[in-house]
Amino acid sequence: MRTVLVAVLFAAMAAVVALAPPNTSRAQEKKAKKADPSSFRPNAEMLQSITAKTEELRRAITALKKKKIPDEVLIEVEIYLKAAENIVRFEEWLHASSVRWAQQTLDEGLARAKHAEGGHAVWRNAPGRWVVRAYRADRLDNSIQPYAVLLPPDYGQDPNKKWRVDIVLHGRDASLTEAKFLATHGSTAKAAPREQDFIQLEPYGRGNNAYRWAGEGDVFDAMHAFLRSEPHHGSTIDTSRIVLRGFSMGGAGTWHIGLHHPLHFAVLGPGAGFTTTHGYIANLPNPLPDYQEKGLRIYDAVAYAENAFNIPIVAYSGEKDPQKKAADNIENALKNFPEPVKFTHLIAPGLEHQMPPEWQAKAQAEFRKHLAEERKFPERVRFVTYTTRYADFAHGVINALDQHYEKAVVDSRWTTDGVAMTTANITALTLLKRDRPLPQRVKIDGQELTLPEANTASFAFLEKQQGKWSIADRDHWLKKLHKRSSDHGGLQGPIDDAFMARFVAVPPATAGFHERSDRFTTTALHQFAALWDRYFRGQLPIAEAQHIDAKTIAQNNLILFGDPASNPLIAQVLPKLPITWTKEKLVVNGVEYDAQKHLPVLIYPNPLNPNRYVVINSGHTFQEADLKGTNALLYPRLGDWAVIQPTPTEKEPAAYTVLAAGLFDEKWQFPAKK
Repeated sequence: MRTVLVAVLFAAMAAVVALAPPNTSRAQEKKAKKADPSSFRPNAEMLQSITAKTEELRRAITALKKKKIPDEVLIEVEIYLKAAENIVRFEEWLHASSVRWAQQTLDEGLARAKHAEGGHAVWRNAPGRWVVRAYRADRLDNSIQPYAVLLPPDYGQDPNKKWRVDIVLHGRDASLTEAKFLATHGSTAKAAPREQDFIQLEPYGRGNNAYRWAGEGDVFDAMHAFLRSEPHHGSTIDTSRIVLRGFSMGGAGTWHIGLHHPLHFAVLGPGAGFTTTHGYIANLPNPLPDYQEKGLRIYDAVAYAENAFNIPIVAYSGEKDPQKKAADNIENALKNFPEPVKFTHLIAPGLEHQMPPEWQAKAQAEFRKHLAEERKFPERVRFVTYTTRYADFAHGVINALDQHYEKAVVDSRWTTDGVAMTTANITALTLLKRDRPLPQRVKIDGQELTLPEANTASFAFLEKQQGKWSIADRDHWLKKLHKRSSDHGGLQGPIDDAFMARFVAVPPATAGFHERSDRFTTTALHQFAALWDRYFRGQLPIAEAQHIDAKTIAQNNLILFGDPASNPLIAQVLPKLPITWTKEKLVVNGVEYDAQKHLPVLIYPNPLNPNRYVVINSGHTFQEADLKGTNALLYPRLGDWAVIQPTPTEKEPAAYTVLAAGLFDEKWQFPAKK
């Protein structure tokens, strides 16, 4: 069974507003797009100035480190250095204002370094003004990522007032860099309107990935970082009134995150975007291979449309905008849904792909209607998922499905009399205490169960075997799964899922079976590192095999490149993987391949730590062309496993042909052949 452990997946979060970058008019943007990007490059004098100030900021940060100021303060200075370094080393002079943004970033970074000498983030106390903040992504790659906060002008004046939070997801921006994000949310950014009555939080989202994969986590991490930075947030911030919204790519992100995590927000406000891959991507084969089609069931928001039952949605579209289909798709998916939903679709007559201030105001008016209603712990939840990656249904967590990538539903009513649930395609779940004690009586799919320790327990684990539910010991259940090499502990694939939690990539340690394969696997790792650096804005965690200790194995997914001869960790885990791999042959899914010409790619529970993944010879399964193109192209390409034939060229040294690919079954075995 593919399962997920009980965990607090994400805390309650905030609303998203899509705004044009401050101080950048549409006319300027259009002019910049038409200009030759080479004309944006700094001349020698400008570059020398940027280089000198970068070095000055680096020295200032070194001095702060010697003073041992708190890391949460230091990183809000270091983010300026990262922004300046990135725009130079990637040569991201993508806009007529790029040089100015780099210079402003450095000036503001140097000023902030001076303010940080006392060890306090004094810049945060700035109601009515944008403030750049940062967090360290220790959940993933330990990189420093920026976000921006706009506090209302009268924030803090009334000690009894609790503020709503809006998380605003920005749209796709071809000229977006950390330097642009910092500068356009810096000292020259527009002040908050006097009437603004909410906190606005804008994540960087690691660039232009539509808030998928690492970008999805960035939204939650930015919110958590903000709450941690507000010492009295329990009394000043109303986490029951969090609105998630955005326009264009921000709308796609809102649809995705909001419908996959509907119980963490008070209102969703998606504008435009996309909710399906088919129909949005021109000339996309339909159907795709089965393992890719099933991957779309975790990627496409429309598959989760019924989760609108759990949260009000105020969608916006321009009447003539092709992206109006994003909301239309959700509406169509809900046409025959028998349950009530709060779904409003604002349509601006005659408008194309834009959301002018007057329509933002209309959306805000609708948000306030929903936010005026008291938001309590939901007595009834009806939650849909296709994977245990998305498993939190407020009353608890789904631990295992009967069959992944098929629709699973839990309908739960929690009253003073107990909990009554009906389920479909679910074989294990956990009821959580959270803000109310566990009930003594549970009725699930018509069966009556009694929790003997309901008053003191923090959770109750329920398992379904041979059609019957029972209260079970979760630890014992996990041990059984480990012995059967079954899916467990939040491990459900596909390959790309490994990069939503802590991981470390391990390169080959020596020569492998074949020189050709050695060249390919080394190149593939280098390419993965380069793509992570440029498109996910972090340094890929890499460690040599001899440095992988017990602690690393306990805390990380292991991403292993090479073969059993070149990478000792591959040799160590290979006996418990469902493949055969020698110098002469490779056997995958019962098919034998020439090991001199072919390589396996797969994800599997790590035999050295079955609570984490091991991945062989793969980073993300989509390519640079997909990252450069529309965000809808970032869906999983290889499922759980594949056999590839390297076909390197001078232009694409890590190119390959897929000979076979697919998904493991619920016990992490190749499905029985029909």
